[in-house]
Amino acid sequence: MTDTVLSRRALNRTLLTRQLLLERVRRPVLDVVELLVGMQAQEPIDPYVGLWTRIDGFDPSELSDAIEERKALRMGLLRGTLHLVTARDALAQYPILADVMTRSWRSSPFAKQLVGVDLDAVLARARALLEERPMTPSELGVAMAPGWPDRDAPSLAYAARFMLPLVQVPPRGLWGRTSRPTNTTAEAWLGASMAPDPSIDDLLLRYLAAFGPASVADMRVWSWLTGLREVVERLRPRLRTFRDEGGRELFDVEDGVIADPDLAVPIRFLPQYDNVFLSHDDRSRILVGGVKVEDLVWKGGVLIDGYVGAAWRIRREKKAATMTVTLYVPVTGVQRPEIEAEGERLFSFLAPDADPREIQLVAST
Repeated sequence: MTDTVLSRRALNRTLLTRQLLLERVRRPVLDVVELLVGMQAQEPIDPYVGLWTRIDGFDPSELSDAIEERKALRMGLLRGTLHLVTARDALAQYPILADVMTRSWRSSPFAKQLVGVDLDAVLARARALLEERPMTPSELGVAMAPGWPDRDAPSLAYAARFMLPLVQVPPRGLWGRTSRPTNTTAEAWLGASMAPDPSIDDLLLRYLAAFGPASVADMRVWSWLTGLREVVERLRPRLRTFRDEGGRELFDVEDGVIADPDLAVPIRFLPQYDNVFLSHDDRSRILVGGVKVEDLVWKGGVLIDGYVGAAWRIRREKKAATMTVTLYVPVTGVQRPEIEAEGERLFSFLAPDADPREIQLVAST
C-alpha cells in the first residue's frame, strides 16, 4: 500500500540527513563520494566545497591526493556533465550512462558538423591518440584534422568528449592547482576495463539511498536515463512506497531513514552545483519559494532552515576578498549571525590568505 504521505518538510529533513547536511561526519573522503553516488564537478573547486560542508575537519589534500593517485577522477557521467567519482564507480557507472553521453552528443551543435562522417572511425582514432598521451580538446582537434581535412576540427574532438569515457587528468582538479582540461580514456588512466556486467538496479538503489524517497521522474532528472519505469517495477518488491503531498508515488530503499520533520537544521553553504538541488524533478523539497536553480549560476547555495534560501559568491581583488550572500528569504535575528559565522568558516577555507576579508549580506532585488 502507498497510504503514508510524506510532507514537504519530512522529505527535506530526510534528504538532508542522507546527504550528511544535518551534522558533519568523520568519514574517509572516498566513502562520502561513493555514498553521494558521485559529485557534480564542472568547476574543479565544487567537490571540495561539497565535502567541506559534509565532513568534520575535511582536509582538501585527502581528495587531491586521491585524484593524483587515480583513486578518484572527474569524467562525464550523470546528465552528461562532469562528475567526481571513485575509480571503481567510474568503471561501473560509465557503461550504464554511455547512452546519456551519446544522446547529449546528438543534441549538440558539434554533431551537425559531422553529418555523414564514420563516427566509429573518428572515435577509434581519437582513442588511439588520447591513449598515446593525454591531450586538450584543442590539441586533439589539431591531431585529428589530417584524417578529416574537410571537417570542423573542434567537432572531431568533441565527438570524443561526448562518446568516449574521457577523464580529466591532473593537475586539473587538484587542490590549489589549475591547468587546461586535458583528457585520456578511463581505461588508460586506470589500467582497467569497464565493468562487464554493470547493474542499473544497483545504481538506482544507491540513488534512492542517497536522495530518496523519490519518484521515477526524479530518477530521470538525476540521471537522464530512459526506460526507468520498467526498472523500478522490477525492483518494486524490494522497495517501500510513499506518497508526497501532491499524490505522486515515491520509492525508497527498505532501510532508508525517514527523518523527523521538526529536526533543527544548521546553516550550510553548498557549492554552485551540488546534486542535492539538481537530482529531483520536484525540487520543492530543497528550493524555497521562488528560488530557482538558475539563481545559483556562478553562485553557491545557502541552506536556511534546510532550504536553499540564499546564494553566495567570493570576489577577490589583489589580496582582499569579499563574500556576498544574496538573501532570497527573510532571515531572523538569530539566523543572520549564524550565516555570517558559517560564511566566515568557508571564507577561511577557500581564501585563507585574503586580507582583508569581508562578508556582505544583501537582500535580493
